[in-house]
Amino acid sequence: MTELLLILLSAALVNNFVLVQFLGLCPFVGSSGRVETAVPMTLATMFVLTVAALGTYLVNRYLLVAFDVEYLRIIAFIVIIAATVQFTEMFVRAASPVLHRMLGIYLPLITTNCAVLGVTLIAVGEGLSLPRTLFLAIGAGFGFGIAIVAFAALRERIADDAVPEPFRGPPLALVTVGFMALAFYGFKGLGG
Repeated sequence: MTELLLILLSAALVNNFVLVQFLGLCPFVGSSGRVETAVPMTLATMFVLTVAALGTYLVNRYLLVAFDVEYLRIIAFIVIIAATVQFTEMFVRAASPVLHRMLGIYLPLITTNCAVLGVTLIAVGEGLSLPRTLFLAIGAGFGFGIAIVAFAALRERIADDAVPEPFRGPPLALVTVGFMALAFYGFKGLGG
């Protein structure tokens, strides 16, 4: 159990997929304008990450490896991720049309979120067991959530500040992300 918690913390903090490995930047930047949109995006991404990790593990182990067609791994994983995102989008649209409109184009873009594909490929590449794969996915989702919600809160706070005109908008957002990445890089020391 300790090893699983270490995998979870490592994926969330030490090897944060957004701020350390720079995966999943499109939805990170796109849906981090307000905390109200960042939180649902986090939940959707966490759900997709976890279900896609489970699905890709099972397909890889019981189909691709069993039939010696590992060369189809990326295509199969993308199909699984796309199906998971479609299911999530249909659920969000039915459960909360307002939330669906708030998330806009970024919800279907989870399909192309390289963090989701990255987590599944890292899990397979490292030969992780099913529990380790799930904890990696959950930790990656938590890390994505920490990063996007913190970034959204910072963006909301600095939007009202007196910022020189050349730094408004994307330049200040990039500086903010840089400082966040630097802070997360400090977690590297936790590993010893």
